[in-house]
Amino acid sequence: MDGLNRNTLKDGAIRDHFPILDREVHGHKLVFLDSAASAQKPREVLDAMNDCLTGHYANVHRGLHQLSEEATDAYENTRAKVAGLINAPSPDEVVFTSGATMALNLIARSWGGSFIGEGDEILISVADHHANIVPWQMIAAEKGAKLIASPVNDDGSVSLEAITGLINEKTKVVSLPHVSNVLGTVFPVEQIADAAHAAGAIMIVDGCQGLVHMPVDVQDLGCDFYVFSGHKLYGPNGIGVLWGKMEILKTMPPFLGGGDMIDRVTIDYSTYADPPQRFEAGTPPIVETIGLGAAIDFVQSIGMDAIREHEQDLLSYAHQRLSAVEGLKLIGTAPGKSGVVSFVMDCAHPHDIATIVDRKGIAVRAGHHCAQPLMDFMGISSTARASVGIYTTREEFDALGDALETVRKIFG
Repeated sequence: MDGLNRNTLKDGAIRDHFPILDREVHGHKLVFLDSAASAQKPREVLDAMNDCLTGHYANVHRGLHQLSEEATDAYENTRAKVAGLINAPSPDEVVFTSGATMALNLIARSWGGSFIGEGDEILISVADHHANIVPWQMIAAEKGAKLIASPVNDDGSVSLEAITGLINEKTKVVSLPHVSNVLGTVFPVEQIADAAHAAGAIMIVDGCQGLVHMPVDVQDLGCDFYVFSGHKLYGPNGIGVLWGKMEILKTMPPFLGGGDMIDRVTIDYSTYADPPQRFEAGTPPIVETIGLGAAIDFVQSIGMDAIREHEQDLLSYAHQRLSAVEGLKLIGTAPGKSGVVSFVMDCAHPHDIATIVDRKGIAVRAGHHCAQPLMDFMGISSTARASVGIYTTREEFDALGDALETVRKIFG
């Protein structure tokens, strides 16, 4: 894309691509530190979606007219872009879903429903998002399997030995986050995948907080499934990705029935399409998928290595600036962490913190972040969470630090 490269991050010009960053909130310039929940969208994504709607919108596949062919080409081009982004062996291994939650439920229902049995074990982490806990709880309860959660250390880091020590001959599934959405901890996926495979288990990675912050090569990671959501990658909501190894996808029954996932339908029986279409029943999110393709082009033009470098600098500065606030405690300080800065203050509840800094135009998240088991494990009820994106600046963490000093004055 014209004018986009790694230097766009260094000189701050990247912010010009995000129209929403020009607005004010409560009379202050917007400081958006909630990208981990959902990232803002660059103009390139908005334009691609608008161009689809106004220039060549039609239902994809099966249509023989010009508009349908144009929409189908754009839709399927995104599948190829996803494959390129994560270095998947084939675009046919890329399944479009409504989001990462849908993708994880698809794996749990289709693969888990077929291959998990009584007495089997499913290994997750205490740091998992609810979307990677609840579907496995459901399958475990139905099948008589056992759900086991690996711990984290006090600083939010994880012990490879502690995780792999829980893998045994009963383990059928290891499903973990690439990056914790609360702690920012980066899990050693490659080594865990090796241990899982040695025990005959499959390895699933929730990449929602991983792919947006660092290069991802699913072949190097050695996982069997990798899922992520479009709206955290500067694309629209309503579109997610499930990547899976083709030899595994072919063993899985459909998750939903309807159009596009069939080969032939009679009153008495149906035969099903090959992956990925087997798992894409009904009219897909056409405009959203095209928007995801534009988002991939956007980040690829900058470079994921450059994005990782930029955000690592921001996190280092954020830790330094926020640690200077009296009574503030950082939650999650593992080396090499990514994406988020969670914290608590001894004088105010996270909800009060978020409300007060909002009056300064600063958007942060407060609550349990869909990670209640982690909160219980760490002995806290909730945190405030500031998260970074490609448009985040050091000055925005200065503004947050100043706002937290105001919180201190009010409640301290």
